[in-house]
Amino acid sequence: MARVRTVLGAIITAVRRDLKTVGSFAGNNLFVAGVTFLFLKDSQVFVALTAFIGLVLFIPLSADPLRVLPRDRLAVWPLSPGERRLLRIVSPWLNPVMWLVVGLALWKRVSMGVAGVAGGVFAVGFVLPSLPAAHHGVWRRLPHFPGPLNQLVRKNLRETLSTLDFWCSAVVSSFCLGYRAAGLLPAEALLPMTILTLLALSTYSQTLFGLDGDGGLTRYRLLPVRGWQILAAKDVPFLLAAILVSLPLAPAAGAAGALCALAMGHHSSVAHHSDQVRWRFSSGVSFGASLVEIIIMTAAAAMVHALPPLLVVCAGFYLWSVWWFGRMLEQQPL
Repeated sequence: MARVRTVLGAIITAVRRDLKTVGSFAGNNLFVAGVTFLFLKDSQVFVALTAFIGLVLFIPLSADPLRVLPRDRLAVWPLSPGERRLLRIVSPWLNPVMWLVVGLALWKRVSMGVAGVAGGVFAVGFVLPSLPAAHHGVWRRLPHFPGPLNQLVRKNLRETLSTLDFWCSAVVSSFCLGYRAAGLLPAEALLPMTILTLLALSTYSQTLFGLDGDGGLTRYRLLPVRGWQILAAKDVPFLLAAILVSLPLAPAAGAAGALCALAMGHHSSVAHHSDQVRWRFSSGVSFGASLVEIIIMTAAAAMVHALPPLLVVCAGFYLWSVWWFGRMLEQQPL
């Protein structure tokens, strides 16, 4: 039992450390927008956006606690088969989400349907990372891109797909696609829902180098490429993701909002580097920067939705930003 207690202690420490990353959503543009509406005395929007963030966080937080230990290290530890079975039984109860699901099931005011859905989502989050596809580099099968920046773009696309920002935006887009296919989404709702998908995705534009780890910017500076090329390789996956999620809604408005979000986010990405965590929401550098980005992005999407040729202006603003902050990136010391 001493060996089991030692392993469980290591798991508890790792789970506590992992839970500290959950608070990253407080700097996300979705949360910033919700707080802004709260100040405008519209608490319903704040509650809705916060609840949606919680639902998206539910799956990654449901992961098997045993996965925090390296598989090869766990395999060589001197544990008997009985001890390994005991770890398998006890470890799920180290996940706080497990206690939440059990609490919902026992709470008489919660219907069995709601508790069943919560249990099902927890099961998906618990089992999904353990499937064979998760261990065979599913993101390595991404398509290739033309040009010398191919591998750099593919690497950045893998990073984009490893954020909850993208998947939150994809969930909104999928629901909108279903409603539109059923004829239940009115035309006047296309722009607001497009802005909502961009809100869910846009915070990542402020932290383009956040998933590169320590020394990431230094490694980029050592590459034989210009600063604007480094930013362009970061921007392409973001633009592809923004166009993809806005395709069922208002693609031109989505492209305009994404271009302006990147143009505003370049300053934060280059001048205020902040580390981010995979499978968590991106966190912006400040409330003010996020609010300004939201306003400009929303205004650009609305203007292009009303007058599509204005997309050229957004593209020009973006190109200037790539050139200007590309120069700033080159001038930073190694």
